[in-house]
Amino acid sequence: MTGSRGGVLELAVLGSLHETPLHGYELRKRLNTLLGMFRAFSYGSLYPCLRGLLNEGLIAEEEPPEDTVLGRRSKIVYKITAEGKERLQELLSQSGPSSWEDESFGIHFAFFRHTEAEVRLRILEGRRSRLEERLDRVREALARTRERLDSYTLELQRHGLESVEREVRWLNELIDSERRSRSVPGEGDHPPDPAQAVQEETQRADTPEADR
Repeated sequence: MTGSRGGVLELAVLGSLHETPLHGYELRKRLNTLLGMFRAFSYGSLYPCLRGLLNEGLIAEEEPPEDTVLGRRSKIVYKITAEGKERLQELLSQSGPSSWEDESFGIHFAFFRHTEAEVRLRILEGRRSRLEERLDRVREALARTRERLDSYTLELQRHGLESVEREVRWLNELIDSERRSRSVPGEGDHPPDPAQAVQEETQRADTPEADR
């Protein structure tokens, strides 16, 4: 399956089926929750993706037995194969620039619990680097055009700038948490809890420096 969009959907489908077999409707709901957080998800792209994964032997269809009472079969269930698990690990091991982009970062992050610690850290650092580059460009553009912008457009640009700054701070907290977990023997392969990382950072910020 080629293309960044196809690769993102392939990862999302295989990752979801790795956790549990699903019939089409359940899979659509799960993908809508997962992919919908990061980009628009077209249901029209799901079934071509499933056909491709079936043809490659990465997933299999399991047709339940006929309902003896109603005389009809239940919905087909999709499950990941051994080859699909290998392909999933291959996708999860990718930590290059494509995994840092808006299109795919969120999906990689959603399956961090199945990802090796070293790969997680590379993806987080790469994402931070990409956003810091974006911040520099936005700040430069804002400085050049500030005098020519009306107040509403200026506020919109400031809002976008603040959103990226918040994500960079969030990434800093996650990266620090990952590094701390790697320094503890036996914990490096277990992703830290993002909520706990943010809570710890908030507590440090609220603690007077004399008490640290």
